Amino acid sequence: MIAGPVTLEAVREAQKTLSGVARVTALEGSRFLSGLIGSPVHFKCENLQRTGSFKVRGGYVRIAGLSASERAVGVVAASAGNHAQGVALAATLLGVRSTVFMPEGAPLPKVAATRDYGAEVRLCGAVVDETLRAAEEYARETGAVFIHPFDHPDIIAGQGTVGLEILEQCPEVRTIVVGVGGGGLAAGIAVAVKALRPDVRVVGVQAAGSAAFPPSLAAGYPIALEAPTTMADGIKVGRPGDVTFKIVGDLVDEIRTVSEDALSSALLLCLERAKLVVEPAGASPVAALLAEPDSFVGPVVAVLSGGNVDPLLMQRTLRHGMAAAGRYLSLRVRLTDHPGALASILRVLSVVDANVLDVSHVRTDPRLGLTEAEVELHLETKGPGHCADVASALREAGYTVSP
Repeated sequence: MIAGPVTLEAVREAQKTLSGVARVTALEGSRFLSGLIGSPVHFKCENLQRTGSFKVRGGYVRIAGLSASERAVGVVAASAGNHAQGVALAATLLGVRSTVFMPEGAPLPKVAATRDYGAEVRLCGAVVDETLRAAEEYARETGAVFIHPFDHPDIIAGQGTVGLEILEQCPEVRTIVVGVGGGGLAAGIAVAVKALRPDVRVVGVQAAGSAAFPPSLAAGYPIALEAPTTMADGIKVGRPGDVTFKIVGDLVDEIRTVSEDALSSALLLCLERAKLVVEPAGASPVAALLAEPDSFVGPVVAVLSGGNVDPLLMQRTLRHGMAAAGRYLSLRVRLTDHPGALASILRVLSVVDANVLDVSHVRTDPRLGLTEAEVELHLETKGPGHCADVASALREAGYTVSP
């Protein structure tokens, strides 16, 4: 049910409701990005929020607004991670029973955290859409109140408190950059910020493989993507919400898209330069800043919306980010197959200070001559320039080198 429009007054009431519940998260400066853009850049660290993301804000406001009879029946939600944990903690703090449906393949740390926050977790469905249908059916059968992850005015108002905090912490802000999935966070921030500072630009960022807002805004109504794909599961939403679509269309100045390479590079930057653990969705504003630094007017605040990244995904993403940044190099080197040939290659690599991670020999390829072999090398390097130096050194030593 749609309760009504979202106003600045609603966001301010949400801020009062969240007093003592949600943290006023830190605003941290980024010297690297400030130098890149030529103006101050700050991180709004919602990755350090309770439950590891902004989701507890909207979840708590929504559940706090329920009647006594609704609270008595309990609440139900569907999520692969952040919303699940936010609803679980909010319900527990308010003394409300919560049931959370999660996909069968949800990362174990997120499942365990949701249970620890007090929810009954039910694993159902291979994808979130199937999990969502199961939660809605449970709500119909039991009367439990379904807590939508983004498309409800109370949820949007709760998320909008991030915008109020940004204006209080950085009154000189000119641009706010925020990741967009279903649009709840971007809509809430835009409601608060545009009411108080209409001159501030609000820029939304979506993963290119899961960008439902650009075609929806062009069409004038929400359009569902057939198969959204991205590593950033926090913004992997196939269709904008009906409520969020209208607000984003009216108040958000621009929606940009970023590649998977840009997301992984941004996550790596947050970890290396800011010492902040951020999930790919939370790093999407940083990816946009890295992609087109000259197109943002500062001071800029980038909202790091969450830090609940699965360790296995973190490992893969960091490896991908290092490759995209020129920190890994894979080469094939053809050589004469005789004792000591590999040692000669390794001496060349030692001189140019390339660290060997893995070596494999190929001797049976029909492209090779009778006395030839091919060595596949996986190297740790220091950037694109160093990669070029490594390849040049091998060629100058007489080797045939290919990617």
